[in-house]
Amino acid sequence: MSQKKPFKVSDLDFNNIGDWPRNAKIVFCVLVGLFILVMAWFLLIKGKSEELASLEGKETQLRRDFEDKAGRAANLEPLKQQLAQMEQVLQQMLRQLPSKTEMPDLIVDVSQTALSSGLSNELFQPGPESPKEFYAEKPIALRMVGSYHQFGAFVSGVASLPRVVILTMHDISLQPKDGNNAGMLELSGTVKTYRYLDEEETAAQEKAAADAAAGNKGGK
Repeated sequence: MSQKKPFKVSDLDFNNIGDWPRNAKIVFCVLVGLFILVMAWFLLIKGKSEELASLEGKETQLRRDFEDKAGRAANLEPLKQQLAQMEQVLQQMLRQLPSKTEMPDLIVDVSQTALSSGLSNELFQPGPESPKEFYAEKPIALRMVGSYHQFGAFVSGVASLPRVVILTMHDISLQPKDGNNAGMLELSGTVKTYRYLDEEETAAQEKAAADAAAGNKGGK
């Protein structure tokens, strides 16, 4: 009995696969199937796996963002209450400052306090007001002469006025007075005092700020 000659790959005719031996066909089909599976993995499954990993990363980030915003939302109401309390305290502090109608008399009171303390007002000249967001400041150019104790009495007298008087000093110079006035000091420069804006003035300030913001947007 003659034995079948084992086939070689070089003996196979790829133009006539139907005439291949059965084993060769089986091997070829297995290889084609593996090739299809590999290509499907790279073209479909791997791309979906990478997309899934990306979506999982986004889900984790979104969950963290949600937890962070949820924590902020839980603290929002207490923060609103604190803000309302701070605004109330601020309004109470502002109301302790002089009003628009009280400002002229208050300036006179400051000048009279200096005179009653023994100081010599060589210059006491109020300037124009500068409105700010919720208050107005008024500069006063002054030059006063007196002793150390007289200046101390002046500061104490201003602090005891019925209304809260805030004096901030700008470009102030305090030096011995020239001449034969032993122990006398000369204070010169500018101080600023402040008053609160009433509701009408505050509304006007807010309107001016809104108009300015609208003008800037329109310019762009």
